[in-house]
Amino acid sequence: MMKSIFYSRFFILLPWVLIVIIVIDIDTKRSSVRNTAHSYLSRLSSAPRRDAAVHAPNRTAPPPPLIYAITPTYSRAVQKAELTRLANTFRQVPHFHWIVVEDSASRTELVSRFLARGRVPYTHLHVLTPRRFKRAGMPRATEQRNAALSWLRAHRTATDSGVVFFADDDNTYSLELFEEMRSTKGVSVWPVGLVGGRRYERPIVEKGKVVGWYTGWKADRPFAIDMAGFAVNLQVILDNPRALFKRRGAKPGMQESDFLKQITKLEDLEPKARNCTQVLVWHTRTEKVNLGNEPKRHQDSVLIEV
Repeated sequence: MMKSIFYSRFFILLPWVLIVIIVIDIDTKRSSVRNTAHSYLSRLSSAPRRDAAVHAPNRTAPPPPLIYAITPTYSRAVQKAELTRLANTFRQVPHFHWIVVEDSASRTELVSRFLARGRVPYTHLHVLTPRRFKRAGMPRATEQRNAALSWLRAHRTATDSGVVFFADDDNTYSLELFEEMRSTKGVSVWPVGLVGGRRYERPIVEKGKVVGWYTGWKADRPFAIDMAGFAVNLQVILDNPRALFKRRGAKPGMQESDFLKQITKLEDLEPKARNCTQVLVWHTRTEKVNLGNEPKRHQDSVLIEV
């Protein structure tokens, strides 16, 4: 009788005992897994991250030098068309600042509106060329280029990294040109197409050094190069505060030489564009427009900016 009671109670309690044992075992395993995971994560977080070490320089690398393109411009029928062509190119150049200098006593509405809508970082300046310097055969845009140089010297310091380029508004520029000039340390040079009565002019390079000039006009010039054929490191401009484009005694076609003589030497020039064998800028010059049929009276009732 006692045995039967014992066995009956034993079999009643046995399932509950097994359940308790199973629960304890599961909880023990969970605790072990948690401890193992915690230990693994601790080791992982304390270990050096290879990918972070590899990519860290990218986060701290300085931005590339800013290109400052100086463009003199003046009021004429094709002015907006010329500036539009340039803006369509400059808009695609990263780290770029456009310095536009009008030959005017004040900023004109046309250029002001154009630059405000152009989506190119810019500085808008103006300086009027004295009437006595507007005669045929006189160098052009002297005052405008000097105004841009003065602005750079007033607003940039030795901590600023940049390259200065004289981008006239009657040229056509390849995007590749700007990446070529961005590494300029002093003064860099390259060929220019459709200039000097030839298909191109270029510096002659031997063993990585400029030794002369392939040109069709005044080959005896110290720097027989077009205004679109060179760039200058910003610090060279700042280190030579008296370097300007000359007005007194200046002759057409000599502005480049007169300016470069103040800041560099032939042997120090840096050849770009595959050792000056590749044309990346063209002196295209927009054809003079024919407005012979433009009416003086009975003009269109709508005023359209061209």
